[in-house]
Amino acid sequence: MKVIAIIFCSLLCISTSTFANTPGEIEVGSYLKEVTLNGFSGKSKKLSVFRGKPLIINVWASWCGPCREEMGSLERLARRFNGKQLNIIGISTDDDASAALGFINDTKLSFANYLDHNLILENMLGANTIPLTILVDAQGRVVKKVRGSKEWDSPESLKLIEQSLWIKLK
Repeated sequence: MKVIAIIFCSLLCISTSTFANTPGEIEVGSYLKEVTLNGFSGKSKKLSVFRGKPLIINVWASWCGPCREEMGSLERLARRFNGKQLNIIGISTDDDASAALGFINDTKLSFANYLDHNLILENMLGANTIPLTILVDAQGRVVKKVRGSKEWDSPESLKLIEQSLWIKLK
């Protein structure tokens, strides 16, 4: 019995530390801070340009297997809805910008992706695990954080998006 208690406590410590807050993390219910997004083509954008429509932010890295696994479903979601009822962007946490750009080009992603410099976005969004997808309402308020790989164009995920962002995807 003592061994089981030790294992349980160890697992509890691991699971709580895995999802500990990052420095400056924006919690669910709070508004995103204004930051500059650094595009791979050299163009920068302010995060606030995405206000007015719900936003899906996916935090990923080219070396992350689960990130790569879900990217196809994000691309299909983007082809159906990006720029219409919502916006979708990706934030790469790659240290090597050329690896991230190579992945974007190889997978022919149509939605905008940005490179996180100096861990600013990673910390603000709470991406101590990836993939991380953040659902943001039209006013810039974080309404949901989804950790781990997901099939984003599945009926279940579409329902989650609709319910979280108070929209009807057509």
